[in-house]
Amino acid sequence: MREGNAPVEEGREYDVKIDAQGSKGDGIAHYDGFVIFIPGVQVGQDVRIMVTAVRRTFAIGEVVQ
Repeated sequence: MREGNAPVEEGREYDVKIDAQGSKGDGIAHYDGFVIFIPGVQVGQDVRIMVTAVRRTFAIGEVVQ
């Protein structure tokens, strides 16, 4: 389900680079400038993620094994 003008969709996979760490420890990636929070990753990692939730200004993803 795509919400608003988000460039990502829930349930789809994306290749991203973790470029920051959030205040709660989650990794942060950007996809077309859109913020995605991913738990359990470190800055500098290249990972394949699945988006699990899309909100108006951000998304949440998890690493695909």
